[in-house]
Amino acid sequence: MTLLQIWVDADACPAPVRDIVVRAAAKRAILATFVANKPLQLPQSPYITSIQVSLGPDVVDEYIVEHAAAADLVVTQDIPLAARLVQREIVVITPRGDLYTLNNINEALAQRDLMQGLRDTGTVMTSQRAYDDRLKRQFANHFDAELNRLVRNAK
Repeated sequence: MTLLQIWVDADACPAPVRDIVVRAAAKRAILATFVANKPLQLPQSPYITSIQVSLGPDVVDEYIVEHAAAADLVVTQDIPLAARLVQREIVVITPRGDLYTLNNINEALAQRDLMQGLRDTGTVMTSQRAYDDRLKRQFANHFDAELNRLVRNAK
């Protein structure tokens, strides 16, 4: 087993993403930890664990920030959490397969803040596209590529 660990911000994680992470962890003998503020139904495996944190804003985020290490991989759609992690050289990928890096995280934060402001004023009403097979494949491909790169670098 490598020292690399996968962390999943599991509160709003789509089931297909959870399944992909579970299979990858078992296949590569890498620990995957799902962090949520509610109980999770996960398969029994020596490579799968879940942490239930207390309810509250950003409690899951704080747990992941405290425990993730450089060269770990985190799956989250929380852009402020991603910003904190990429500063520490932690690889962050969204459930839609987008990779956050030092080169793009500030733009992602700015866009998030702009859209939040527009939604708050009622100027724009947005909804995310449904999580479909194309997004699942996109996540699986990018997740696999990043995981392979991290495993190679850990050797």
